[in-house]
Amino acid sequence: MFEYKLKIPKARVNVLIGKEGRDKKRIEEELNVKIEIKGNEITIKGEDSLNSWTAQRIVKAIARGFSPQVALLLKNENYVFDLLDIKDWVGRSKKALVRLKGRVIGREGKAKKTIEEMCNVHISIYGKTIAIIGKAYNVDLARKAIVRLLEGAKHSTVYRMLEKNRRKLKMSDLSW
Repeated sequence: MFEYKLKIPKARVNVLIGKEGRDKKRIEEELNVKIEIKGNEITIKGEDSLNSWTAQRIVKAIARGFSPQVALLLKNENYVFDLLDIKDWVGRSKKALVRLKGRVIGREGKAKKTIEEMCNVHISIYGKTIAIIGKAYNVDLARKAIVRLLEGAKHSTVYRMLEKNRRKLKMSDLSW
């Protein structure tokens, strides 16, 4: 029996459960695990270590702001979950945290949307973290773009870097 315990924000517990318990039940059935919820403490139990670990990653993704449908992409072994802590760039300053979140989101969500589309990933900005779900290479590329924004690079510079890498990726796909 494999067991994982984690705490998630209280506001995300209802999202994990879903309407009439549908989302929790779906995770349990598809991964053959049992999810117990006591307040904001989640316990995941399962016979298979990989399924238990995958369920834990899905719950973490939901806790970090993803919808259960997007989080369930993590069942596919080609998809990865990456988490950046904005505090690593700002320390304790609340104003700097808001400013950096704003840089990653962009005006009317444009920067976030552009990175998602160019890298073919899903991005969630929740609390003091930025979470990314996608295929490994794409997540790595999106992470680099987000880190560059957090470090103060111009948006146009980041988009240019993404475009260049996207062309490289297309060329490598064509060479196979």
